[in-house]
Amino acid sequence: MPYTELIHKYLRHNKKFPHVWCPGCGNGIVLGALIRAFDKMNFDMEKVVLVSGIGCSSRLPVYVDCNTLHTTHGRALTFATGIKFAKPELNVIVIMGDGDATAIGGNHLIHAARRNIDLTAIIINNNIYGMTGGQYSPTTPFGAKAATSAYGNIEHPFNISELVAVAGATYVGRSTAFHAKLIDKLIIQAVEKPGFGVVEVITHCHTQYGRRNNTPTAVEMMKLQQEKAVLIEKAKKMSPDELKGKFTIGTLVDRNLPNYCSEYSRIRRVALTKTDK
Repeated sequence: MPYTELIHKYLRHNKKFPHVWCPGCGNGIVLGALIRAFDKMNFDMEKVVLVSGIGCSSRLPVYVDCNTLHTTHGRALTFATGIKFAKPELNVIVIMGDGDATAIGGNHLIHAARRNIDLTAIIINNNIYGMTGGQYSPTTPFGAKAATSAYGNIEHPFNISELVAVAGATYVGRSTAFHAKLIDKLIIQAVEKPGFGVVEVITHCHTQYGRRNNTPTAVEMMKLQQEKAVLIEKAKKMSPDELKGKFTIGTLVDRNLPNYCSEYSRIRRVALTKTDK
């Protein structure tokens, strides 16, 4: 479908635009990938719920014409869990930033993965708190500068994809804002996979991160994404020395495990049957 038709079909273009993001922000790329994924899956948008917390990326659901919930900082997964249990027939997708998901929301993230709750989380990782002033986040690289690390960050960053994989997510995919079409594919796979699916999108914040770290434009930051990202299939054929300083993209985890929502429904049916007797 042409972009103009996608925009009119899926976005609240008459109510919420112009958007709040800086020119060149990668969040718009993720938004485009999300609505392309919706179109390819031919979803009934009345049965889609987008949930977000606080931050630049968490503004994304505001622009999509479906059921949306803008929640408190770090708590998007808890609200989404409640929605999925109350209305299991809904497709619930959670949009979070790296700070929202792994700092104040970090405990919720690892336990959503451990429980394997039937949700999809899209985590937009720009390595910094963009909206609130450029503080370093749990994914800011060691040595990088931020508003709260003027002499370089001395904390070691989380690897989000590895974190949720170890915690128990059934699907984990990673892409970059540069690899826009790959984001579509990973979102579709994550949504269609039963259980907790995570798509991490490495994106850029040239306003807060780039200008402090010698990459002051969106183009420069996206060129770095292109240079450092390696498709997982190619990475398997590379040596550790060749992979040094790079990261893998593509489908990183795809496994079958019992998911919490299905198991809860099963136990509930058993309990009701025994009560009736």
